[in-house]
Amino acid sequence: MLCAALAFILASGVMVGVLALLVRENSGLLSIDRSAAAWSNDHASGVVTSSLNVITDLGATWTVVALAVVLGTIEFLRTRNPWIAPFLVVLLAGEGLLTLTVKDVVDRVRPTLNPIAHTLGPSFPSGHSATAAAFYAGAAFLIGRHRRQTGRALLAALAATIAVAVAASRVLLDVHWLSDVLAGLALGWSWFLVCTIAFGGTRLRYGATARTLRQAAVTGQPQRQRRAT
Repeated sequence: MLCAALAFILASGVMVGVLALLVRENSGLLSIDRSAAAWSNDHASGVVTSSLNVITDLGATWTVVALAVVLGTIEFLRTRNPWIAPFLVVLLAGEGLLTLTVKDVVDRVRPTLNPIAHTLGPSFPSGHSATAAAFYAGAAFLIGRHRRQTGRALLAALAATIAVAVAASRVLLDVHWLSDVLAGLALGWSWFLVCTIAFGGTRLRYGATARTLRQAAVTGQPQRQRRAT
């Protein structure tokens, strides 16, 4: 699982870097982005827009912070694990810092079809998408600890669905390009995995993964020597 997580983190980093490079070079990716934005604008309506605004608010900072406070309180009372709050703080603060840093470096202009978009700052990557990907994955992780595999799978599927829905809403509202939300999802999910590894997986204790690997290395050495002899 650790190897799979590291592979996903590496692949996500490469994906975000490639997308950023293509955006900066005004490549053919822009035609795909413009086509998605035009389709969204052509199919917009009052009812659809209102529904999309509700969905997109699930990735808003104020919504996620409020949910994180509630989740952290409930999970601490349930498990008495003191690392829950630090995990959530690192998860959300780190994701926000990463997103803002990439936004400042790439400095991409938002779509022009929605007049509100130009007031929202740089476009790449989508902050709502990254926040939703990181937080809801983290929420599923916290709630799913010590539960059966079926329950964890359902929670993971729900978290992914919410994140994708938020990302789609940003494109359909014409406040982000398609490539923005793809990069946001990749960034958010990869940062969640970084935090999960740092906090020792389901043990949720900072540094537990490193201690486990050191212990495995120490206990495994004599076994290899015995097999060799």
